Parts: sequence; structure tokens; C-alpha cells
Amino acid sequence: MDHHRRYIVGLSGGVDSAVAALLLREQGHEVQGLFMRNWEDGDSATHCSAEQDLACARQVCDQLEVPLHMVSFVREYRAEVFDHCLREYRCGRTPNPDVLCNRRIKFRAFLHYAQRLGAERIATGHYARNIERNGAHHLFMAKDTAKDQSYFLYTLGQHQLARATFPLGDQVKAEVRALAEQAGFDNFDRKDSTGICFIGERDFRPFLSRYIEPRPGPIETPQGVVIGQHQGVSFYTLGQRQGLEIGGRAGHSGRPWYVVGKELAGNRLIVAQGHEHPLLMSTGLEAADLCWVAGRSPRTPLRCSAKTRYRQGSQSCVVETSSADRARVLFDQPQRALAPGQSVVFYSDEECLGGGVIERSFTEHALERRHEIA
Repeated sequence: MDHHRRYIVGLSGGVDSAVAALLLREQGHEVQGLFMRNWEDGDSATHCSAEQDLACARQVCDQLEVPLHMVSFVREYRAEVFDHCLREYRCGRTPNPDVLCNRRIKFRAFLHYAQRLGAERIATGHYARNIERNGAHHLFMAKDTAKDQSYFLYTLGQHQLARATFPLGDQVKAEVRALAEQAGFDNFDRKDSTGICFIGERDFRPFLSRYIEPRPGPIETPQGVVIGQHQGVSFYTLGQRQGLEIGGRAGHSGRPWYVVGKELAGNRLIVAQGHEHPLLMSTGLEAADLCWVAGRSPRTPLRCSAKTRYRQGSQSCVVETSSADRARVLFDQPQRALAPGQSVVFYSDEECLGGGVIERSFTEHALERRHEIA
């Protein structure tokens, strides 16, 4: 880094953001912390968790002798993240709130607020690398590939990356915890947060049913045999095995059942046996709402790799853009359970190029002739 800067670090209460602040402080930068409140909704469990998070953030700032700011983005989160996700679920899709939260809250609302506080840049505890070359910013996977979070950051463009830093990009998790312990942070061994961004880990169906009215209907095999009842197609996603509550059924083997399709019009949940049932396997997909890190669409057809879910290995594919906002992706090998609403993210080796939201897979038409598929 060519000179010392003023950074505002988004402190969540977790160890990763704490060490991000520590590393910047050790590099001689001016550091301030910012704790965001993004969820309330009369939830006492979340309130208690948020108070614990805030206490950890305060202890980190006390250890580093830096100021801590607090801000509420509850209204923004509800309007721009949570309500959007509810609309997607009601349409039978499976949204990714972490991607949307990064796009709308952490790298827009937080960024704007930090700039008003005088920040030159913001920093977060994401595991990713932001590398500048010849005046352009490139997003790369983290050194710790097991913790890499570039998948959730693909919507960031040049404007955001020019103002953001990821100090943990070259760290591995064990080193991060060791640094936190050496610094005297109380959260050095705190469990990593999981679940919905800023809401936390929940029993998914009961939580969602507080906002989406259950609409029970039949669970059917591809041949139309009713073998159970679902609580509402909004509560299930393609490839899901757990929570179907159908167990073994007469006339069928004891193999596990998986969700292979959802029919909103008839309120039917289609299930089949076999982890790689033909109705779950797709040769490609159509994506919309494309975002490119470089700020412009690459020349296509583009041979690259892609991930259709977090922690998935990179899958070789060809991307063909049909417009600035839409693309068709063809995979070298069939892919399992491509869920509309989830993100497809494109890579060239370790560099994240961008991505989009899955609109449909190229096996969805097979549901129309599902009676033919055993």
C-alpha cells in the first residue's frame, strides 16, 4: 500500500472482521469500526444475538483503541433484501440472501454511510482478494479456498472494489484465529456465523411460514402417484432430501427421495428417488441480472468455469450472452439441481469474472413429460 488510509471496518462481532481491523491497524492505517443492525422484527432471539455481537465488536475496538460507530439498516435490509427474498420464495424460486445483502447493504448502504463518516475505503472480513492491475480491479478467490467467499461477491463492480479491501484474502482460517487470540480478542474461538445473512441460523420452514402462509398440497412421483403432503412449495428447493417426511412408500425401494420439480399452478411438489435422477440433471441454464466485475460483458462465447452453489467445485462451461443482462450457459458435464433464484458465478482459474441469477435450467421442460421418465 502506497500510503496510510482511513478505513472503516464492518465489524459483525465475529473473528474474521475483527482480524481484518487488526491487520489494517498493524499496517499503520487509521481504523474505525462500524456495527450494523439489520434485523429486528420483534425477534427476541435475534435481539439477544445482536447484543452479543455488539459486545464482541466493542471489545475488539477497545483492544485496538479505535472508535466504534453504530448504524441501523433495518429498513433498508427489509425493503431491499428480505422482502425481495419473500417474493422469490412465493414464486417458487430459491433466492440467495447473502449475495443480495452484499450488493444492497454491505457494499452500498454501508459504503455510502462510511464515506459520509470520512472513510477512504471500507474493509470487511470476507475471504477474497481484490487486486488492482493497470488501474482496473480484479476479484480473486482467497488463499484459503475452503473459506473463499468470492461466490457471494460477484455483483461487485469497479466502483465498489475501488473503495473496498479484504484483508483476509491471503490468510487461512487457523491463522486468523491465532492472530485474534494473540491480540486478546474474546471472540477468537467464537463459532462462525451461519444461516440467513444478518438473521442467523433458523429452523427454515417455521421461520419462513411467519411471512408466507403455508399452502399444503400433494407430493407426487414423476408418474403422478401421490405419496405424501407438502406444506407449501415455497418451503422446498430442488435437490432437497431432508424434511419431506415421506420415508419409504409401498411399491418403491427404500432409497431416499429428492425434490425434482415444483408446479405452482397445481400446487404440486414432484419427488423422485435417486441422487442423480434425470429430472435433477441439467446440461445448461439461462441466467439473468448479469453482473461483470470488469464493468462490461466479455466477448462471447466465453469458455470458463462456473459455480451454481457455494462450495461447489468449478465446472467447465461455455457462456453465450444474449443481451447485456442475459446469458445461456452450457456445461461440459450435466449439473445437479440447478435451482431458479440461485446464482451462477463465472471464473477464469481463480479470478471471479461475474455472474447472474439462474432463471431456468434446460431440464425444466422435462417436467412436462415426466410420466415418461422412470
